[in-house]
Amino acid sequence: MARDTTDETPISGTEELATYLAQGSRPESDWRIGTEHEKFPFYTEDNSPVPYDGPRGIRAILEGMKSKLGWEPIIDEGNIIGLVEPTGQGAISLEPGGQFELSGAPLLTIHQTCRESNAHLAQVREIAEPLGIRFLGLGGSPKWTLAETPRMPKSRYNIMSNYMPKVGKDGLNMMYRTCTIQVNLDFLSETDMRRKMQVSVKLQSIATALFAMSPFTEGKPNGLLSWRSNIWRDTDNNRSGVLPFIFNENFGFADYVEWALDVPMYFVMRHGRYHDCTHVTFRQFMHGALKDSIPEGTPNMGDWTNHLSTLFPEVRLKRFLEMRGADGGPWRRICALPAFWVGLLYDSEALDAAEAMTRDWTYPEVQTLRDEVPAKGLQATLRNRSVHEISRDVLAISRLGLKNRAKLNSEGFDETHYLSSLEEVVARGTTSAEQMLSQYNTAWGSSVEPAFLEYAY
Repeated sequence: MARDTTDETPISGTEELATYLAQGSRPESDWRIGTEHEKFPFYTEDNSPVPYDGPRGIRAILEGMKSKLGWEPIIDEGNIIGLVEPTGQGAISLEPGGQFELSGAPLLTIHQTCRESNAHLAQVREIAEPLGIRFLGLGGSPKWTLAETPRMPKSRYNIMSNYMPKVGKDGLNMMYRTCTIQVNLDFLSETDMRRKMQVSVKLQSIATALFAMSPFTEGKPNGLLSWRSNIWRDTDNNRSGVLPFIFNENFGFADYVEWALDVPMYFVMRHGRYHDCTHVTFRQFMHGALKDSIPEGTPNMGDWTNHLSTLFPEVRLKRFLEMRGADGGPWRRICALPAFWVGLLYDSEALDAAEAMTRDWTYPEVQTLRDEVPAKGLQATLRNRSVHEISRDVLAISRLGLKNRAKLNSEGFDETHYLSSLEEVVARGTTSAEQMLSQYNTAWGSSVEPAFLEYAY
């Protein structure tokens, strides 16, 4: 998230919080596609991580991007920690370990998403390459220890870093050593949100398998295909994972609010300063728990918006839906992830088919699948069917949805070709992580160093 929200509108009751989510509903003609992707910066001379400070650091890249793009800087206690396009059409932000993130503009087609990503990568290369810096597109840092990984000067990350070890063993790994690709999608109504949420929660592990690209940690195989996904199993289970109430027939905005209210907060921001609030839930905040301990200690809508951004379920609900299951990867995957989900969720025939396919999948089954996929990938099973088999059916539905959308580029091609890298995974029968492991054991000579060449932007 590039910039935390400031909205001083007071909150008087929980109904307003559900109304806030409901206000994200929009007609199909206004549906957009917002794609986010992260990558690891590294020095090309020795594949070492890039610190924030110094003439060849992260700050220098951000300053160079600021001059090139003319975007507004985001400042945190005197440090530039991101950039935002002046009209809100995209932002650049830093993840805790220096992972460079583009939060893309809300766009109409996957064609536009690909052009946006291509332009961003070209721009950041223009600034970074003279500094001897490139970017690695994988789901997990393959080489650096946690101690070797830099820390960015971002106030909310200081609070999170102190809190994470209290609630899980992998929170710091999640923050500092993982990258993801996400897509943010719209809904028409509460009913439409429910259908899309339920389908995407059930199919999130299919995406995890198809995008699995984090088999190495600290220079050797870690025994997993998606280390990044496995990390989320023990990061902070109060705010992450598969949420069982989403499977309820009448699940709605109010149910998500009731869950979110009882999740411990990270912070409250007042006058540009972050206050550690990890000792209270948002419900306790609303009942006066911070009234005397922070300035203006009653909750406002900015606090609620920021709190929603610190929740990490498999699919996150804001005024849109965030798909959170995929590892970071090369450029083709940046286009494939939104194509996969847009094909499934933005066409009525495809959504009907995906809903019919998953309608009777139960929470225990989906949770078991989610637990198996990080290690087993396409070989994980649900009801005696492998994820490999299920993926073939899911990609066929996604392809149908993209074909039905009939969004053509200037050369007359629709969006279906963006699924090709995923269809290659299914045709091959092995994840990209398994392909990397094969290279590690053969051509790479039991070294992860070649990954910095083969998967660099």
